[in-house]
Amino acid sequence: MKTICLYFEIHQIIHLKRYRFFDIGTDHYYYDDYENERSITDIVERSYMPALNALEQMIRKSDGYFKVAFSLSGVGIEQMEMHAPQVIEKLQSLNETGCVEFLAEPYSHGLSSLIDAECFALDVKKQCKKIKEYFGKAPTVLRNSSLIYSDDIGLQAYNMGFKGMLTEGAKHVLGWKSPHYVYGCALAPDLKLLLRDIKLSDDISLRFNNADWEGYPMFADQYIDTIASLPEASQIVNIFMELSALGIAQPLSSRILDFLQALPEFAKMRGITFSTPSEICDKFKSVGTLDVPDTLSWADEERDVSCWLGNSMQREAFGKLYSVSERVRIANDPRINQDWDYLQASNNFRFMTTKPSNVGLDRGIYSSPFDAFTNYMNILGDFITRINNMYSTDIDNEQLNSLLTTIKNEGEEIAMKDKEIARLQAKIEKIEAAAEKLREQHEGASASTKKTAKKTTAKVAKKTSASRKAKAATTPAKPKSTGTKSTATAKKKTAKAETKK
Repeated sequence: MKTICLYFEIHQIIHLKRYRFFDIGTDHYYYDDYENERSITDIVERSYMPALNALEQMIRKSDGYFKVAFSLSGVGIEQMEMHAPQVIEKLQSLNETGCVEFLAEPYSHGLSSLIDAECFALDVKKQCKKIKEYFGKAPTVLRNSSLIYSDDIGLQAYNMGFKGMLTEGAKHVLGWKSPHYVYGCALAPDLKLLLRDIKLSDDISLRFNNADWEGYPMFADQYIDTIASLPEASQIVNIFMELSALGIAQPLSSRILDFLQALPEFAKMRGITFSTPSEICDKFKSVGTLDVPDTLSWADEERDVSCWLGNSMQREAFGKLYSVSERVRIANDPRINQDWDYLQASNNFRFMTTKPSNVGLDRGIYSSPFDAFTNYMNILGDFITRINNMYSTDIDNEQLNSLLTTIKNEGEEIAMKDKEIARLQAKIEKIEAAAEKLREQHEGASASTKKTAKKTTAKVAKKTSASRKAKAATTPAKPKSTGTKSTATAKKKTAKAETKK
């Protein structure tokens, strides 16, 4: 039984503003906020929301038979957080159906996998953290920017813990092999590779509304029939594209969403299922390894990285940017990190291409590749100066890393000691409170004892007084002394005295 893996990419270009040479050192903000807000608002209205609504209806109408996968760049999520939160809310609603999978990709949508393994790993981990924050689950399948892949990148993906990776089913890599099977990475056979079916994907994303195309008009039943007619042993059909293909590359007036919504019903009639990438990795075994010594991607006819690094201007800008990658990691400054993410985005280098392309390229504010290169290098010059101004360039990266690590460790130690001090102070306060309470209880008990003793003394005194009175009342009175004898004696003494005289 064949299964369809349908995947959409969501990424938003961060537009740079016109930045002159004389702005270097004086202006550290590089972005065209108006154009960024305008462009994402436009794409959300014309593509993202109508397409996501249609996909949600497909899931609910098919009672979970239809499934789909997405990958979101971190910088794209940031733009949606600011200008289009309804897109994130809709994706969360789709996530609740249990029929959607979110994939990992570099946060910056950059090309770090081509030059800096550590930077690439951090970029992917940062995006995974963002995905888990919004959708409650960390991705297990990786999709690199523009499906960029090589054996070395596959090995790194496996070492990062991913069980699968998406890439392009390029003819120069596959040779006689078919993209309708699961393959293993040549350097890490346990990493499963899902290869994009170029024709079936581009029939929707590039040719659907082309009246000059021999397959025009294309209907859902015909499309499913094409999949059903593939060799019986075929396992999977990977249809990968940008979500903006639905509404931007192929306008809604072409009824592209009607075509898409009809697919699950016709697929079910032909016994064709839908699966997410992780389900395919769990269900199917690889039929063999795929050797990809040179880097491939889904861009242009060559399916390589020449649209980003094909000329000397692009390579100069690329090398200059990543010359400070280690220092950026060491500095770990929030504002620098954000600029670093935005300046890594692959479109910055795509604007500098001199290659002819069968896919239209909108250079935005740039009039030529050289114009794009000049503007980017001006910004990059200011960015690098800011990094160097943070820490003296006399200190090499190793010394700086050691110094900052020491400072960090000391800071953590101080924080731990502050925590311990706070804990002990709280303990002292608790003990003092208990002692005060005990003192109050003791003083209360003493006062009560004194009061009781006073009452007891009063009662005893009262009883004693009453007893004396009672005794006095019952005892006979003694006769009173008359003093007669004493008087006679006195008289005798007086008489005797007078006789002597």
